[in-house]
This record gives sequence, structure tokens and C-alpha cells, in this order.
Amino acid sequence: MQTQRILSFLRDIAANNNRPWFQQHKQEFDAVRQDFENGIALAIGKITEFDDTIAHIAVKDAVYRFYRDTRFSPDKSPYKRHLGAYISAHGKKSLHGGYYIHLEPGNCLLACGCYWLPTNILTSCRNEIMSNIDQWRGIVESRRFVSLFGKPGAGEWSDDNTTSPKGFGISMLKTAPSGFPKDYEFIEYLRMKDYCCWKRVPDTFFDGDEWINEMAKVFQAGKPMMDFVNSVVDDYE
Repeated sequence: MQTQRILSFLRDIAANNNRPWFQQHKQEFDAVRQDFENGIALAIGKITEFDDTIAHIAVKDAVYRFYRDTRFSPDKSPYKRHLGAYISAHGKKSLHGGYYIHLEPGNCLLACGCYWLPTNILTSCRNEIMSNIDQWRGIVESRRFVSLFGKPGAGEWSDDNTTSPKGFGISMLKTAPSGFPKDYEFIEYLRMKDYCCWKRVPDTFFDGDEWINEMAKVFQAGKPMMDFVNSVVDDYE
């Protein structure tokens, strides 16, 4: 991907987030978006090598719209300030976990897993973790996983370019979830409100050709955790 061209456009749209400016630069946006979509096509092909469940996913099934839905937001700026794609076997609108690629100046990242799960599914995930705690710990306490993503709740995901360098869990309950023992030895895994892990990458990460292999290493490290959670989520889809 021509990362610097993409990021330059995103800086410009952040400073000129209005329809007249965008229409004047629509040709540049079309070129940037096409370049991003070409990169996502490469990513899908690479991920398919170790996760063939997403082999059928087309680029259009993964890339998010650039236009914001402002109906219920106090921020009425019409365009996003980033480009993102969510590569999930059940589609980007499903609860089934997947792989997320995010390009934004100063806040590029890779993420893997499930987020915003409904309470009933979260409860089932927590029960599954308790029932298979040794298997779960073997996955999320492995040296590889912790070195890339860290411990639960140690990182913070933010929308204002202050996302932590790495993280496991976007948000946490302050105490044990209802119906679960407060003194459970591994309560930190039950307090999680999502099962998503991420790693921030520098703005230069997607330059050249090697990024595709580095991306694969990150996603392969997060996949066993995601597979564990998806085994529960898929019972509801």
C-alpha cells in the first residue's frame, strides 16, 4: 500500500471534514480507497493461508464505509478520519470474531477477536472460560500472546489517538459480573466485557511488501483466543 499517500489524505480530511472540500478531492479519495482495498485483498489472501474460514470473503464484505452515520452523534462531520476493514468469516456486521486493520495517522493498529458482545453471550463465554480455564490460560498467558497483547485491561483503546501500544480487552467491569464468584482466582478474565486483542503499529508499518507477513504473525498469535470465543458465539448465530 502507498501508506503515506493514504495517511496524508486522512490528515487532510481531518482538517477539512466537510462535503465541499471532499467533493473537490473526490478523485484523490477514490485512488486512496482503491489502494487500501488492494491491500485488504492481499491481507485476505494471506490470512486464508492459516484461516480458511475467511477464504470466501470479498473486499467489499470487509471494508467499512468512509461516510459517517451522524444521526445520533453530536459530531456532525460527514467523514471518518480513518480507513478500516474487518475480515470475519460471517461478515463485518456479525458477532463472530475476526481480524481488523485500521489506518489512521498516529493510530494505525491490528486487532483480533470479538467486541460488543451481548450480555447473554458474554455470560456463556465466561462460563466456558471457567469450565476450561487451563485451556484458556494456556492460550492467553502464553509468552507469545502476552508479549504482543499484554494482560487483561492493561491497555486502553481510545478514539483520540491515545490508544495504548497493545491491549487485551477494550473495557472491563469494576467487579465480578452478576452471578459469578467475586473470589474466583482468575476473575480478571470474567470481568472482561469483550475478548479483543490489539497491537498498535507505526505509520510506516504498511509500507512496502513485508507488512503482510508481519500482520500474519500478529493475527496468528491472536487467533487461538478468538477461536475459543467464537466456539461460543457461533452457537448464537
